[in-house]
Amino acid sequence: MSEMKKIGITGGIGVGKSYVSNILRKMNYPVYNSDVTAKELLENDPNLMSLIKNNFGDKIYSDNKINKALVASIIFSNDDLLKKFNSIVHPYVFENFKKWCENQQSEIIFKEAAILFESNAVKDLDSIICVTASKDVRIKRIISRDNKTVDEIEKIMSKQIDQQEKERLSDYVIKNDGDTSILLQLDKILADLK
Repeated sequence: MSEMKKIGITGGIGVGKSYVSNILRKMNYPVYNSDVTAKELLENDPNLMSLIKNNFGDKIYSDNKINKALVASIIFSNDDLLKKFNSIVHPYVFENFKKWCENQQSEIIFKEAAILFESNAVKDLDSIICVTASKDVRIKRIISRDNKTVDEIEKIMSKQIDQQEKERLSDYVIKNDGDTSILLQLDKILADLK
């Protein structure tokens, strides 16, 4: 079998990365979700849990479940704590992704991550797809999905690399504003990757 191609899927909060990933899964492509894996590791890996408690206090967990609201309030209000949190979690996700890749048979696999560029995960990938949508569309999606306020959403957005910058740094861009077919855009990208 030829060398496996590892393709990143990224974009800011609310652009529809998971939607694109789910389409790829239906097309029988393996997709690794970094955010979901990070949450699983944060609640199941004793070494990682211990490191997080040592750095952020025991209250960060309640019955071995991460307190998402507390984490968000800590890391989205302090850039240094955000960097510290990510620097602890990312090595575990990288290691997990490497093991996951070893178990895949597909010629093309995908890694979905909101902060591919911020975490420097791009260095292990062959190409990057950036999913994009207008800010208004993104905010509406997040409000209906996560029940967050516009202020909370803008705070999260401000901690991620600017959407236009992500597009510029990526090899491919998928517009997910409801006007353009995701499937047609994906077909073109997949034909190019093959």
